[in-house]
Amino acid sequence: MRLPFIGLLVTLLASVNASLVQKRAAVDDCLVAAGVPTDIPGSTDWKYDVAPFNQRFNYTPVAIVVPTNVQHIQSAVSCAAKVGVKVNPKSGGHSYAAFGLGGEDGHLVVELDRMNEVKLDPETNMSTIQPGARLGHVATSLYDQGKRAFSHGTCPGVGLGGHALHGGYGFSSHTHGLALDWIQSATVVLANATVVNCSTQENADLFWALRGAGSSFGIVTSLQFNTFEPPPVMTVFTAELPWGNAEQAMASWTVLQNWTQNSMPSEMNMRVFGSSVGAQLQGLYHGELSALKTAIEPLMTLLNTSLTEVDETDWMGGFTSYAYTDDVDLSHPYNAQETFFSKSLLTSALPEEAMQAAVDYWLDNAHSTSRIWYVIIDMYGGKNAAIPKVPGEETSYAHRDKLYLYEFYDRQFFGTFPANGFDFLNGWVDAFTTNLDTTQWGMYINYADPTMDRTEAQENYWRQNLPRLQRIKADVDPTDIFYYPQSIKGSNLA
Repeated sequence: MRLPFIGLLVTLLASVNASLVQKRAAVDDCLVAAGVPTDIPGSTDWKYDVAPFNQRFNYTPVAIVVPTNVQHIQSAVSCAAKVGVKVNPKSGGHSYAAFGLGGEDGHLVVELDRMNEVKLDPETNMSTIQPGARLGHVATSLYDQGKRAFSHGTCPGVGLGGHALHGGYGFSSHTHGLALDWIQSATVVLANATVVNCSTQENADLFWALRGAGSSFGIVTSLQFNTFEPPPVMTVFTAELPWGNAEQAMASWTVLQNWTQNSMPSEMNMRVFGSSVGAQLQGLYHGELSALKTAIEPLMTLLNTSLTEVDETDWMGGFTSYAYTDDVDLSHPYNAQETFFSKSLLTSALPEEAMQAAVDYWLDNAHSTSRIWYVIIDMYGGKNAAIPKVPGEETSYAHRDKLYLYEFYDRQFFGTFPANGFDFLNGWVDAFTTNLDTTQWGMYINYADPTMDRTEAQENYWRQNLPRLQRIKADVDPTDIFYYPQSIKGSNLA
C-alpha cells in the first residue's frame, strides 16, 4: 500500500536533483561568461571554502565565487538572480550554523576571504576594511599601521563582515561598545546587482538595517570604521569563583550582578567562564595593574576570592591572551573545524527565581554530561557600560538594555554529535527564559542556533526592530535572494 508513495518520493527527489544540476550548469555558464573567478569543485580551494566551521553541517553550493573586486560580486549576484538561486556572503566561515554556505544545499556562495585589505588613513584615523579580513588580521594591521583599534571580538579567524554586521561583541565592548558601533559607512551590492554607499546621511534606512542584520540585505564589499588609540598598558586577569554548591553560587552571583549593574568601571571587561571543573572570572582591564587592583579589590572582598593570575601587556598582548594563540594574523588558506551545538542568550538582571533555576540546572544537570561543555557569561551592560549608551533605535541591533550575554557551547570531540545532545543546552536556556518575560531576554545571531525556525529566530534575534527590518527587506530584496534559514523575511512575503 505504501509503494505509490515511495515511487512518488523517488520521482520528486530525482526532479529536485535534476533541477540542481541544471541550475549549477546555468550558473557556471553565466559566471564564466562574466569572467567571475570560481573554485573548481573538488579542488584544494573548493575543499577549504566549502568546509564548515561546525562539522554538523555539510552543504553543497551550486558554485563558490571567489571575487577580488566589486564587479565580480555584482556579476555573481546578477547570475544567481537570472537562474533563480539564493546568494550568501561568506566572510570567514565561522557561522555556527554554516549560514555563509547557505544553511542548506544549492546556494551560490560568495567567498570573501581573499578580499581582506585593511587601510588606515593617518590623517583622519578612519580605517577602510574589506569584509573578508579576519579579526586577527584587522587587529594586527591597525596596530602596525598606526597603533589604532576599534572594538571587536577576540577569535582571530572570524571574518569581519559577519561579525561586525550582526553585533561584534568582544573584550573591549564594555569600554568601547560593539564593532558595529564603530562603522561609519558601508559599500553594498544589492539584490539587483547595483552598488550603493550608505551611512547616516545616505541610504540611511539600509545603513540602519546593516548594523545588526547585514547579511539579509546585501553583500557588503567595504566598511569604514572610526578607530581609537588603545591604552599603552592592558592587564589580563583571572580569579576563581567558589561556586561549589547552590548556596555559594547564588550568593556570589547576586554580589556580582549588583556590582556589574552599579559599580563595574567602564575600563573593566569581564566574564564568568564555567565548565565541568568549576567557574572563574576572566577579564581584560584597559589600564595598569595598579588601577585594576584599586577597581576590583572591593569585588574580590565581597566574593571572598582574589586575583590568581595577572599580566600587564599591550593592546595586541591583550588580544592574543584571549585568542589563545600568538599566531593571529590569519588569512587564506584557513581551516578550523569542530563538532558542537551552541546557544546564546542575553538577559536583563536576573530575578531570584531565574538565577536559582539557572544555578540549579548548572549544578544538577550540566555536570552529568560526558561531553566537553562551557558557558560564558559576559558582563555586558550596567550603568558604566558603553553598549547601552547608544540609543536603542540608532541601529537594528536589538539588545542594548541587557546586562548579560551568554554563550553555551557543547562540543563532541570524536564521532557525530548525539541526537539527544540538544536537550542539555535547550534545557539550560529554558531554565532562564521560563522565569523571564520576552522583554527581559533575547538571542545573539553571531552564536546562531539552527534548531529555531525562521519565525522564532527573527523574533529572538531582532525583537522590537523586526517590523522595520522586514519593511526595508521588502524594499531592497523583494525576491529574498539573500536568504538563509534564519534571515529577515520581507514584509511583502510575510
